Amino acid sequence: MKDPCIYIRKNILSLEPYSTARDEFKGGDISVWLDANESPYPNGVNRYPDPHQKQLKEAVSKLMAMPTESIFIGGAGSDEAIDLTYRIFCEPGKDNAIAITPSYGVYKVAAEINDIELREVLLNDDFSLPVERLLEAADSNTKLIWICSPNNPTGNAFPKEEILRLADRFNGMVIVDEAYVDFSDKGTLLHDITEHTNIIVLRTFSKAWGMAGLRAGMAFADPRVIDYYDRVKYPYNMSSLIQQELLKRIAEGTGNNITEIKGEAEKLSKALAENPNVRKVYPTDANFILIQVDDADKVYAYLISHGVIVRNRSRMPLCEGTLRITVGTPEENKRVIKLMADYKP
Repeated sequence: MKDPCIYIRKNILSLEPYSTARDEFKGGDISVWLDANESPYPNGVNRYPDPHQKQLKEAVSKLMAMPTESIFIGGAGSDEAIDLTYRIFCEPGKDNAIAITPSYGVYKVAAEINDIELREVLLNDDFSLPVERLLEAADSNTKLIWICSPNNPTGNAFPKEEILRLADRFNGMVIVDEAYVDFSDKGTLLHDITEHTNIIVLRTFSKAWGMAGLRAGMAFADPRVIDYYDRVKYPYNMSSLIQQELLKRIAEGTGNNITEIKGEAEKLSKALAENPNVRKVYPTDANFILIQVDDADKVYAYLISHGVIVRNRSRMPLCEGTLRITVGTPEENKRVIKLMADYKP
C-alpha cells in the first residue's frame, strides 16, 4: 500500500489548523457559553455549528458502511472537496493534474483558480477509459488524476478494475467522482480505498438524494488524507441548519426515487432511440441521457421555445451534435418525447 502523505504539499504537511472554540472544549457540565463571541440570545442559529459535523459523519458512516475517520463532509456539493484536493496536493505554478475529457468542468476551473496546469486526456472514441494515455500524460510533477464515473456528460461508468489498475500504476492520487453512482449497476470504489490508499472517492447529496439545494458533498479516503482535508478547510464550512436537514433526510432515505428514475431512463432512452430526429442514444449509468442529433443548436432552441431546457454539449470533445437530457418525472419525460416526435428539422 502507498503512503498518501508523500504526495501532500510540504507546507500543508506542517499546517496547524485553526482551533475553534468547540475544538478547545474538552467536555464538562457547561451551561454558559462565553468563549466564541456569539450572540447570547437564542434564535435557533445564534451558536456556531459543529465544525466537525460529528453527528452527520456518524449518520454517513452507518449509511455508507465507512469509518467516520475516513469521511470528509463539505459544502458546495463536491466542489469544496475538489478545490481542497488541489490545495492539499498541488504546489501552485509547479505541479500538474490530469483529467479525462469530456468530463465535469469544475476540475479545470478549480485547477485554474489554484494555478495548477490541468492536462486533459481525450476518452477513447467509444467513451472508454484511456488508461495507458493517462499514464503517459503524467510526469514527476503530476499529483492528481480525475476520473468521473459515471462520467458527465457521456453517462458511462468505467470498469472498477481499470481504475484500480490505474491507481496501482500511478505515483499520485486518483480521485474518483461518483456523483451519479447510485444510478449505476457497475459498483463503487468506496470500499477499495483501504487497500488502494491513493484513491479518493467523492460523493454528493445533490443527485440521487435530491438535495442539490443544500449543497453538500463528501470525500472518502484513507484517514491520513481526511485529516488534511479537515486541516485545510475553513472551520465552519457547513451551517447548523444544513447539518440538521441532512440528518433528517438521511433518516428518511431516498424512497423509490432511484428505482423510478432508472426505469424512466430506460423508457426515455427507448422512445428517443425510435425517434427519426435522433441519430444516436448513448447508454447511460446515470440520471441523464446523451443523445446525438443533426443540428444540436436548432433542437436546443426548439426545446427552449417550448419551455424545456436541456444541456447543449455539442462543443465538448467527442460530443459533436449532442444534447444532455436529465431524466425528469414521468410527465416531464413524456413531454420531451412528444416534443422530439413533433420536431420538424
